[in-house]
Amino acid sequence: MTTTERKVALAIELGRAMHDLKNHVRQVIQDKLKACDTNITFEMLEIMWMLWDRDGVNQQEIADKTLRDKSSMTYLIDNLVKRGMVKRVEDKKDRRNKLIFLTGEAVKLKDQLCPWLTEVYTQATTDSKIDDLQASIEQLKRMISNLRQDNTSSH
Repeated sequence: MTTTERKVALAIELGRAMHDLKNHVRQVIQDKLKACDTNITFEMLEIMWMLWDRDGVNQQEIADKTLRDKSSMTYLIDNLVKRGMVKRVEDKKDRRNKLIFLTGEAVKLKDQLCPWLTEVYTQATTDSKIDDLQASIEQLKRMISNLRQDNTSSH
């Protein structure tokens, strides 16, 4: 097997492992969301997690960060609005845009959810070394960058 073939095989294996990890994390979190009777889905939680980090961003930015198309993002945000977790506010700089803000209810939910979200990731990284995790992150960022560069140069 050539070096290139070996890299490709390892990249495929890495992709599968990342997919498996996301599925397992998603399942554990969905089970906990159900058990806590939160009335939100994993996908909604991803949006809220982003807003807990940086509140008041527009819908397109949330879609870009969570890798979702605009129509599914509209559906998710509509459902979060119905559940009283977020509100849309007109952007003063551009009235065509709506900024998405968390409600007080969503902020309270963060206090309830963050401890067990931390537990999930603590369990997932039990026998991991910080240096290994950091190296993995850096490698994934390089691979993403390579794909982005190739994607922009081919258009």
